[in-house]
Amino acid sequence: MQLLKLVASQIKVGAPLPFNVRDEHGHLLLAAAQVIRSERQLEALLARGIHADVEEIKALAAGRKVEPQPPTLFARWGRCYWGLDALARDPLAPEDFRAACNELGDNLQSLVEQQPDVALYLMLRQESHHLRMYGLTHAVYTAALAWLLARRLQWAPEQQRTLLMAALTMNLSCLELQGRFAIYGRLTAEQRDELRAHPDAAVARLRAAGIEDETWLRAVVEHHEHADGLGYPRGLREVCEPAQLLRLADVFLAKISRRESRPALDLREAERQAYAEYPSSPMVAALIREFGPLPPGEVVSLANGERGVVIRRGATPQTPLVATLTDKRGMPCQASLKRDTSQPEFAFKALEPDRQLVARLPPERVYGLLH
Repeated sequence: MQLLKLVASQIKVGAPLPFNVRDEHGHLLLAAAQVIRSERQLEALLARGIHADVEEIKALAAGRKVEPQPPTLFARWGRCYWGLDALARDPLAPEDFRAACNELGDNLQSLVEQQPDVALYLMLRQESHHLRMYGLTHAVYTAALAWLLARRLQWAPEQQRTLLMAALTMNLSCLELQGRFAIYGRLTAEQRDELRAHPDAAVARLRAAGIEDETWLRAVVEHHEHADGLGYPRGLREVCEPAQLLRLADVFLAKISRRESRPALDLREAERQAYAEYPSSPMVAALIREFGPLPPGEVVSLANGERGVVIRRGATPQTPLVATLTDKRGMPCQASLKRDTSQPEFAFKALEPDRQLVARLPPERVYGLLH
């Protein structure tokens, strides 16, 4: 496939795409006929680098229609980010808002149920996302992690679903502000006030759309409260369980996400901090068990001298499936090979400090094309 790099003038916000949009490796990002809904989405795509198949460009020039390519698993994750963006931006009638909200929840829950290891990988390996997208990716990953933890804690399915929906909508009023903060690292006094008020603003938006689930609404309004009374917006000491779990996932993922002003915190340090704050919490125990010692996204070295990235948890915590990044000589792999670390030749040797090995590497490069 010969690719042509796209520029802003070739894409129109609000109009169906005339061709399939791909990354530099040819992997699908957006299918033909999908709509780029905002300048933020277009800016993030251009910053990542987007391309089209030259043959599709030729077909359009000849007056032929380009057929949409079926979305890959990772393109479906992209639809969740931009579905949330549309939900926050578009002025929808209450019934349309509820329908869009439920569709987004259905899509995300399906992705996490289908491939939980991929969800964990995406949480740890966020380097390929433009920081302006931080508000979107953070809410989606928080929802995914909260759902996984609720499932591990054996909450009822309806409680798991309510928590997922609360996480998706907890920051509806400040998604763009979060992106700016991730880039610039500072806020004006007015922006700080907006951030402190966002739980109430999100609940007001949800109530206006006809959301009546009080557990959902309470989780949103209390997700920055803390048992010591130092949280916000009300300084509560009695915080509902869904809000506690939502706060844990929210804060944990914020720590392991990079900013322009700082790198991502190491996973184990983030776990230590969570345990230090809540040493007897079953929620923290569930968090640590969910990731395990070698979660998807962790960069490791193997007994045979290769280095790679964990892509699946294994039969035991110490025997994950790894996709190679470098060969025994330290040279980059042209194509990733899958290594079962339960085999002595490929046994886990050590955590690899060089996180740049996998930085900005598209997940399709190590997972292959998943649907």
